[in-house]
Amino acid sequence: MVPLSILDLSPITEGSDAGQALRNSRDLARHVERLGYNRYWMAEHHNLPGIASAATAVALAHVAAGTEHIRIGAGGIMLPNHAPLQIAEQFGTLAALHPGRVELGLGRAPGSDQLTNRALRRNLLGDVEQFPRDVVELMAYFQPPEPRQRIQAVPGAGLEVPIWILGSSTYGAQVAAILGLPFAFASHFAPAMMMEAITIYHQRFQPSAQLASPYVMLGVTTVAAETDEEARFLFSSLQQSTLNNRTGQPGKVPPPVADFDAQLDPYARAVLADSQSCAVVGSPETVRRGLEEFAERTHANELMVTANIFDHKKRKRSFEIVAEVHGAMTQTA
Repeated sequence: MVPLSILDLSPITEGSDAGQALRNSRDLARHVERLGYNRYWMAEHHNLPGIASAATAVALAHVAAGTEHIRIGAGGIMLPNHAPLQIAEQFGTLAALHPGRVELGLGRAPGSDQLTNRALRRNLLGDVEQFPRDVVELMAYFQPPEPRQRIQAVPGAGLEVPIWILGSSTYGAQVAAILGLPFAFASHFAPAMMMEAITIYHQRFQPSAQLASPYVMLGVTTVAAETDEEARFLFSSLQQSTLNNRTGQPGKVPPPVADFDAQLDPYARAVLADSQSCAVVGSPETVRRGLEEFAERTHANELMVTANIFDHKKRKRSFEIVAEVHGAMTQTA
C-alpha cells in the first residue's frame, strides 16, 4: 500500500493569528500520528499572511515536542535563503532532541516574492544557482567529522539526517537523481511538469549511501468531507487563497464560499486549473477513487496530502477520512 504523509502549511485563518495556527498544527500532528500517517512536514514561506511556518525549524520543534513517533521534517527549507551550516545546526538540534525522527527536504525556490528575497538574502542574491553545491556541503555537515576538520555542525555532525530534494520542475529531479536522494514533487500547487520530472528522476538516478533505488513522493491537495458538496464548499477557502496569492493580494485563509466555482471568471478558472489539476476533493468514496487513480497514474512511492481548510475540526476530519479510505486503496508502490 502506498504510504500517506502530511504537508502542513500551518494556515492562519481570518479572525485568528499565527499563535493559534501553530497550536493547531501541533494538535493536527498528534491527530495524524494516531491515524498512522508516515511523516509530517512543514514548509518555509515568507511574507504570506496566511502561513505561520516561516521559521520552519522552530515550528517543527513545537510539533515534535507534542508528538511521539511520527517522522517530522521540512517540506522544505529553501536553501538559497540560508547558509548550509546554519541549517545543519538547526536540524542537527532537532535530530539530537528527537533521534531517528527528523528529516530535511531542500528546495531552491525563494518561498517568497522578490522584495522579500532581498530582505532575506541581502548579499546572497546569486546563491540560487549554487544550490547543488550547497546541498552537498550541507550533507557533509551531517557526516561523522574528519580528523582535524575545522568546521563542524554542533549539533549535527554524525547524525546523518536524511536529505530529500524538492522540486516543482525538472531541475530538482535532476539534482535528486545525480545525488541519489529521494525526490518530492510539488504537484499540490505546480503539477504541470510532474510526469516529466518523475521520468527524468528515474532515468538518471544514481544510487547513493542514503538511497539504493529511486523514491518519489508527490504532494496532493486532498479535501475530504461527508459529501462531495461539503468538500467542494471547504475547498473554496484554498481556491480563494490561491487566487489571492497569484494576483498579488495575499491574505489570511478566508472562510469557504458556497457555489464558488460558479463565480469564477475565465482567468480565475485558468489559474486554478493550472495549480489544482491534481486536487482530490469529495466524499470518502470520491477521495478513495481519486487518490487510487493518482497513485496508479504516477506510480508514486508515497503521497503527501495537504489541505488548507478554514475550520480546524473539519481539517482534522478531512485527514481522518483520508486515513479511513487508505485501507481500501489497491495501488501498491
